[in-house]
Amino acid sequence: MTKHDSPKEGQYVSIKSYKHDESLHRTWRDTMVLKDSETSFIGLNDHTLVTEDDGRRWVTREPAIVYFHKHYWFNIVAMIRDNGVSYYCNLASPFTLDKEALKYIDYDLDVKVFPNGEKRLLDVDEYADHGKKWHYSSELDQILKRNVRILVDWIDHKQGPFSPEFIDLWYKRYQTLLNQQKKA
Repeated sequence: MTKHDSPKEGQYVSIKSYKHDESLHRTWRDTMVLKDSETSFIGLNDHTLVTEDDGRRWVTREPAIVYFHKHYWFNIVAMIRDNGVSYYCNLASPFTLDKEALKYIDYDLDVKVFPNGEKRLLDVDEYADHGKKWHYSSELDQILKRNVRILVDWIDHKQGPFSPEFIDLWYKRYQTLLNQQKKA
């Protein structure tokens, strides 16, 4: 997709998560584009239909700002809840964006950050199982472990999506775009 074809602010895109073997893992139907640049993508989904690889469908419960980057092997979902912001961070390939969807490969490991700042590394067993099943290379393993350290550093220093200012800025932008669409 050329920059000219890129989705515009306020438009909607689908997000597709794949596994290492290229099988479709999960699809989010409608994510509003807040920013699409050469290196990053910021969007927001709210009560968005999600379809799992087994066909099961569910709807997200709260607004969530999604952050993807072309140079980092993780993406970040900031869920805006009544008790504060919770983060779900997927260790994943850098994203690609084409006419169909924003796409990435999910590498199982996740970091969850609670509103009180507590962090948990999740799905270590799933990562080990899939690593054996799909023969993750030692190079890939090193890249992912390095990116876990980068991600934890961002969390600890409240960088990027982990900054309260980031959440406020992009959630307000979403509300502005939504209001403009309702008036149109």
